[in-house]
Amino acid sequence: MAASLVIDNLWKKFGDVTAVGGVDLTVNEGEFFAMLGPSGSGKTTVLRMIAGFEKPDSGSIIIQGKDVSQIPPFERDVNTVFQDYALFPHMNVIENVEYGLKVKGVAKAECKDRAQAALNSVALTGFDMRKPSQLSGGQRQRVALARALVNRPKILLLDEPLGALDLKLRHQMQVELKEIQRSVGITFIFVTHDQEEALTMADRIAIFNEGKIVQMGTAREIYDQPNSAFVAAFVGVSNLIHNQMSEKILGKSGVFSIRPEKIFLSNQGAAKDCNRKIRAKVVATTFLGSATRIDIEVGADRLSLIQPNIEEILPNLGQEIEISWDSKYEFQIIEK
Repeated sequence: MAASLVIDNLWKKFGDVTAVGGVDLTVNEGEFFAMLGPSGSGKTTVLRMIAGFEKPDSGSIIIQGKDVSQIPPFERDVNTVFQDYALFPHMNVIENVEYGLKVKGVAKAECKDRAQAALNSVALTGFDMRKPSQLSGGQRQRVALARALVNRPKILLLDEPLGALDLKLRHQMQVELKEIQRSVGITFIFVTHDQEEALTMADRIAIFNEGKIVQMGTAREIYDQPNSAFVAAFVGVSNLIHNQMSEKILGKSGVFSIRPEKIFLSNQGAAKDCNRKIRAKVVATTFLGSATRIDIEVGADRLSLIQPNIEEILPNLGQEIEISWDSKYEFQIIEK
């Protein structure tokens, strides 16, 4: 598969602070790629360097085989969608979408045709004459997306574009963004600190921490096989079984990770095929709506399991229970 973007040994410092420290990255053509990490992890700085808004101190950024590391943003075949959308309030929808084409000197008739096609691709047919103030948050987000797509970039950069939306609309737009990306076939590079967004939409994910990529892979690979305690804790919720307890209950030394949804109460049907069965004490229960999180103590470690709210009887605080899981879901954490 051809590479749309190749980043080689990219570095960026701001004064004495290393924002990006030796990042290597390849994104394939037509891929939906997410850069995920906490604030200050370097992901947004990398995105800004791809866009040309920041210059790297060293390293290369190659788009479609061309090194663009030192050329200005307008000479790069990329477009960026920001969190605040940056729509012109005095222009209607079609004028906002056409704006970039007019700046490039594209003929009026072609501007109109391409802008209309872009609006159709984001399901905004018939919204041409509305002003941004007359649109919902999700509609404004799609106008910003259409404005970026109309230029037919090789890569579309998205800088936390769903951050300003409410929870329900954000979930809806996660699905819509993925569908739009599949239909247009453009490489999307998406920056977020929300692990659910990355897991929901991305073909592959790069996890950033302290200016470096600490793990890269598909959503399932990263979720089921975290390579460090940081990744295990940052992506979803993970139980860590430490050395003393792992030797006692697993029969092997080291730190191991297991996800809460892989642990069952031993009186559940799903537990019958599990080969780990241990006693534990309930120290907290938290109602989550569709499920209840049960926190338990196993020696010096505190673990959690997720119990769907379909059982009439849940364990009480302080009760001793038996829990089960299958050893195939244990993954050893190798600290680097």
